[in-house]
Amino acid sequence: MNRVESDFSLVQVPVHLREFVVEQDYERYTPVDHAVWRYVMRQNLSFLSKKAHAAYVDGLRTSGISVERIPNIREMNESLAQIGWGAVTINGFIPAVAFFDFQAHGILPIACDIRQYDHIAYTPAPDIIHEAAGHAPIIKDEKYRSYLKLFGEIGSRALSSREDYELYEAIRLLSIVKEDPESTDEEIRAAELALEQKAQAVKEVSEANQLARLYWWTVEYGLIGDLENPQIYGAGLLSSVGESMSCLKDDVKKIPFSLQACIETDYDITKPQPQLFVCRDFDELIEAVQEFAKTMAMSVGGTQSLIKASKMPQTSTFVYSSGLQVSGVLSELEFDDRGEAVYLKTTGPTALAVGDKELPGHGKTYHAEGFGSPIGLLAGEPTPLEAFTDGQLEAYGIVVDQTTTLTFASGVQVVGKVAYIRRENGKIVLIGFDNCTVTYRGKTLFMSEWGTYDMAVGEKIVSVFAGAADREAFATGTHKPSAVNARRPVYSPEQKRLHRLYQQVRDIREQAPAAETVQRVLAEVLREVDEAYTDDWLIRLEILEVLHKRGLLPDKQAQLRLALEALREKGEEQAQLIDNGLLLIGT
Repeated sequence: MNRVESDFSLVQVPVHLREFVVEQDYERYTPVDHAVWRYVMRQNLSFLSKKAHAAYVDGLRTSGISVERIPNIREMNESLAQIGWGAVTINGFIPAVAFFDFQAHGILPIACDIRQYDHIAYTPAPDIIHEAAGHAPIIKDEKYRSYLKLFGEIGSRALSSREDYELYEAIRLLSIVKEDPESTDEEIRAAELALEQKAQAVKEVSEANQLARLYWWTVEYGLIGDLENPQIYGAGLLSSVGESMSCLKDDVKKIPFSLQACIETDYDITKPQPQLFVCRDFDELIEAVQEFAKTMAMSVGGTQSLIKASKMPQTSTFVYSSGLQVSGVLSELEFDDRGEAVYLKTTGPTALAVGDKELPGHGKTYHAEGFGSPIGLLAGEPTPLEAFTDGQLEAYGIVVDQTTTLTFASGVQVVGKVAYIRRENGKIVLIGFDNCTVTYRGKTLFMSEWGTYDMAVGEKIVSVFAGAADREAFATGTHKPSAVNARRPVYSPEQKRLHRLYQQVRDIREQAPAAETVQRVLAEVLREVDEAYTDDWLIRLEILEVLHKRGLLPDKQAQLRLALEALREKGEEQAQLIDNGLLLIGT
């Protein structure tokens, strides 16, 4: 078992999602990273214990999350297993449908990077503060985790578009560039322009995009309860020092939750949200996502759903009324004079299934080049072919080892020697033909030299959804991990020296040595900080906290407070961060 597998050994990760899972590599977190985590968590716990949903505080404990240090994914899994959930580490943003798919299986996908010191109040990139401290605590609430899982089950089947995926890649790139300390202003602006262009290219809001909006305004930025005095449950708010405080102010508009309002309201991940939606309770969210599911292609089926799938260059599944499920990338549709789809064709690896279980002999290897089949009734036959009895089959000449001609009401014609007839759950789902040709309006859709023609049977398409029917057997999700990844930091000697100083402060706080040692070590640390790191307010707060708590070196405490007061002048956001830190330390 390799290291990555050991990280999620307590979690049953579906085969098709494992390619998104990465090693946490816990040792890479620096003492500065742990200090950033600790600052945010202490601030949030102080504020959110009064303003967050009731599950938050106890949820931190039951999620295996400590205020003092970045959580270890294995320790989180040991705690989350108690409520039937788990967690895995991922590399930044992943496609929304894949994210939903993890949740459908009771798994929290957690970005393992942590925000920079300079972005301590808010980062546009998903990080472990947001994913772990934001998402994990509220799943302590049984109703809320039911919502998450239901949302995941529905969202993982939502159809997206090529433009959606290109927009996702642009968002991912911008989040990486903005969080990278080595990025230039030109690189950031170029990424912003690319995102603007990709956003403008989206002409239709897909169902995956609508669900992403619903997710944003509930799971990420949701408020709950009384409109005048709501509580916070959204992970984006629970993980942001600044926005968790500012979001409850009057200048952020509070709107009663509604499904329609959420799916019609777009969002910008790079800015604080100008309005938020307040739900009555988590039951209201469950009802909303169930209502949305009724409008999705997976519930509606038909030609329009197939057209939606044809705009998504990823694997999707088309369910015939016989129960046969065809999973592949939809490449072509043939239409009749009424505009109804009468023939579908996939390209590349395709699999056939019934009841979400792949049919033996009909996996990706056998249908490696794609699959095509008609949709509809036979000409002059009111009974769907899938419901034919043996007598009806014989009357129509559909008998094994006999050559027959099937003419569909649409005009699609299949001529060939019947090789087999396959029934599942009392319905005919497949008929195989040798020496077969398939034509429609003078166009050849299948030629005899291509081998056996496996014809799907079904009067109509009753459901269309993203991903494969049997996802474990298909072993590939709707999207692949992005090729764009964040650069691993390379630390300069000055940065490594600063890491050492942060670690010395942490050791003093955790080990609580004698007063003489504390005074000697911290006086030396402060001397180095004043000499080389004049702009670092966080380490000064940490030193002041230890000295104040131990009642040591009053002159150094006064010196630190003066330095912090001077650093307040660097900007309004930094002033607020320093003030918040001083407030927790006390006078």
